[in-house]
Parts: sequence; structure tokens; C-alpha cells
Amino acid sequence: MIETANLQAFVKVAETGSFSVSASQLFLTQPAISKRIKQLETQLGSKLLDRYGKNLQLTQTGLVLLPRARQILQDIENTRQQISDMEGNPMGSFSMATSHHIGLHRLPPILRAFTTLYPEVDLDLNFMDSEKACQLVEQNEIELAVVTLPFENSSKLKFSTIWNDPLMITCAIDHPLASLPSPTLNDLVKHPAVLPSHGTFTRQAIEMALHDIRDNLIINLETNYLETIKMMVSVGLGWSILPQSMLGPGMSDPGLLHLNIPTFNAQRQLGIVLNKNRSQSKAAEAMLELIKSSK
Repeated sequence: MIETANLQAFVKVAETGSFSVSASQLFLTQPAISKRIKQLETQLGSKLLDRYGKNLQLTQTGLVLLPRARQILQDIENTRQQISDMEGNPMGSFSMATSHHIGLHRLPPILRAFTTLYPEVDLDLNFMDSEKACQLVEQNEIELAVVTLPFENSSKLKFSTIWNDPLMITCAIDHPLASLPSPTLNDLVKHPAVLPSHGTFTRQAIEMALHDIRDNLIINLETNYLETIKMMVSVGLGWSILPQSMLGPGMSDPGLLHLNIPTFNAQRQLGIVLNKNRSQSKAAEAMLELIKSSK
């Protein structure tokens, strides 16, 4: 009989490519992980992993087993959740992820309400980039994410928009752009910019809006953290494009100026990411209800 713990160890090693990292994430020793993999190979009568120096590579058997092992583990988790949910009130462990920006600006009242209403739920809240959160939901590492949504549809993920998040061009109040009576997009290319990192969903939204000038942009700095960008803009390191929610009431903020360029129109969608093939626990359903009611 194949043991669940052995399948879990195999999936983790296949995903991380490391016995030591897998051991740390599963709170086991490295020899214990190696033993579980060896037991699984013995039970199946076939090798699952090959070592090439410090690198690990799945054998053909390992490649066939991996998606099936993930599905078996998910089926077990779904069954456990269904049995637990029969008890009524949400309880047990519940994992979710959110971006730093949403965690700071959108979720605090929702999280406060959740922990007050459901004290028996052990909420495992993880802060990370939206792109990483989507990946972990797809891999069933976390149950749901509240992040900036990607522009492309997914065969494995379900996206639900909760908030439309307009993006605004901004600079320091003493920046040269601030003195222009009617700035244009072409004026932006004359000055360095501080933008979200290339490859992020937010950067995609910006590049789509700046399509005509994006190849001429002078990008001075890039970072995934919008609060850091806001600080760098405020000290004059460049202009940027930030969510309207970060600019305070009336789109004003001490030290910052909103540049009103009529031809610029950009926004991103913030919302929920779920795995299409995973049933939600009662805790997740409760969180989803609170998030949707905040619209």
C-alpha cells in the first residue's frame, strides 16, 4: 500500500528540486525525506528521481506519477474538508495569500471581521507577489489568493474581480514634470521612471497603457514593492504610475503630485484566485463571503 506521506514527500521534492528544502517545508529531516522517496520507489518498483551533481531530475516514471500524486493528495484533502465541514462552523487550518499592497490597503477590515467571527480557524496568511500566489493556488499549496489578477485566462484557475484599481501617473511636487502646465505622454520619456518590476501583472497594465512610448522609457529603478516606489518618487528619483488608492483622498499625498494626462487610462483588477479543481472549505467560503461583501 502506498502511503500518503511518501506521495507528499515525492511531490514536494519534485516541485522544489531539493531534498533539504523539501525537508524544511515539511518539518522533517533530510534523511526522513530520502527514506520516504526510497520507500515509494520500492513500492512502485521503479526509480523516480535521478541526481546530476546537485540537480534532481524526474525519471519517466516520476513524470507520469507527479500529476497523479498531486490529484490523489488533493482528493484526500477535499474529503477531509468535506468531513470537517459536516461539523458546521468553520474550523481547522486555512491558508491564503495576498500581495503586500492589498494586505495593507484592502484586507485589514476583512481580516479583522474574519478572526472575530471565526476564532476556531487557524488562518495561515502569506504575503507574496501576485504572480507567485497564482502559482501556489494552481499547485494547491494555498487555498485562495487575493491579488492583482493576470490578464490571461487560465485553464486551471478561476479569477473573480472584486476591485477595479485605477492607476495614476505621479511625481514629486518639485519634479520638472510638475511645472508643466499640460504634460503629455511624450514628456514622460524625457525623465527617468521608477516602475514595478518587469513581468508583474501591474507592469503589464502599465506597458499596455504606455504602448506608444514604452520603448523610449528611461527606467531608472524597478521593484515589486509599491510602497517602496512611492517613497522613491517622493524623494525625486523619478516619476511613476501608482494605484489611486495610494495617493490618498482627492488623489493627493504630501510630497506627491498626480499628473493629469487625458490620453492616459490604465487600471488593474484586484480579486480572488481559486483552483478550479479544488472544493472550498467552510473557512474559505466564509472568507470569500466577507471579501465579496466589501465590494
